[in-house]
Amino acid sequence: MSPVKKLILLFVFLAVHVKSQSNSEQYSKALGLKKEHRFAEALAVFKQLLKTDSNQVDYLTNTAFLLCKVGNREKQENNRQHYFQTASYLSKKAIALNHNDSQAHFTYALALGRSSEFASSKQKVANAKEIKAECDIAIQLDPNLAGAYHILGRWHRTIADFNFIERAAINALYGGMPPGGSIDAAIDCFSKAMHLDPGNLLNCYELAVSYHQRGKNKDDSYAKAWLKEALKLPVKDEDEAETKKKCEELLKKID
Repeated sequence: MSPVKKLILLFVFLAVHVKSQSNSEQYSKALGLKKEHRFAEALAVFKQLLKTDSNQVDYLTNTAFLLCKVGNREKQENNRQHYFQTASYLSKKAIALNHNDSQAHFTYALALGRSSEFASSKQKVANAKEIKAECDIAIQLDPNLAGAYHILGRWHRTIADFNFIERAAINALYGGMPPGGSIDAAIDCFSKAMHLDPGNLLNCYELAVSYHQRGKNKDDSYAKAWLKEALKLPVKDEDEAETKKKCEELLKKID
């Protein structure tokens, strides 16, 4: 090999090495921001990382997760849905690249769930089976994935709340209701999420809501206990501050 070719190969190697090193540093920075609940800042870094490698599954799933977090703070519904649709697209791409990645299935379920929260009955029905299937796959791949249990808890409670017309639509359009859809199952899922992720404020709140909604025997006592536990927890971001307000409101309602 000529000296010139060797020099060119050396430059190529160094360029790739520097890029890899830079990406690694930025990736660590982004994960740190995410851990600190500085979601908008973390999202900005992950978007830049995706520009350097749009086929990196970790970049795709983290970006999708953060889009769901940041998008949920948007006031305009069109803007919110844009975030969630982008998260859905990135998650599906991650699944196509690695079908055995639990985070990819989790973030896809998360994006679909977020899209459904303020959606029409038709859209909720359309997403119902897919959310359940993606959560089941995510948990099968990683039984310790607390976030998937949380989404599944919300799913069971949502299905339990479907009215007769919505249930009839599912039966007619999608071949029947998916197995599950009860408050008991929701409580079980949120309890598992709490076990896997102790001290999670949102899980405390959702578990309390589920107990209160079921309304059996000592359920309101359990709900109050979880709400009081939630109020002891530190607030890490504006979403958790809002959740604490909801805890206070529900506690007053139960009392």
